[in-house]
Amino acid sequence: MLKIYLKVMKALSDRNRVTIIKMLQRREMCVCEIQTALELAQPSVSKHLKILEEAGLAESRKDGLWVNYRLPDKADSPYAAHMQSVLAGWLNDDPEIKRIVRLAGGLDRCEISGSCRPARRKGKAPVAGQEA
Repeated sequence: MLKIYLKVMKALSDRNRVTIIKMLQRREMCVCEIQTALELAQPSVSKHLKILEEAGLAESRKDGLWVNYRLPDKADSPYAAHMQSVLAGWLNDDPEIKRIVRLAGGLDRCEISGSCRPARRKGKAPVAGQEA
């Protein structure tokens, strides 16, 4: 049990990981949205997410080309569950957390990645203003 406890505490000992938890309290997000909100490189964000997943503080699910991250419905350990409930009420008035969470709420993976173009139907000409 000590090993699990230490894993949860280590995961929460980094400002970026705590900020990720606060963003995920608001909504499910993909790596590119988290990366944009935190202004970090993709490998750094992925490493933070892996640490949070291993501690039972976040989970991922595949959705087509996207990997979405969210808070787990049920935590793997009592330590992760307790810290999730405590964090829900902490740091909500911190100016930096408020700024990033507000920014994250308005991010759109399609705008960030440019990979959500409408599917072109066979034999149809593109609509004016859209790429071919």
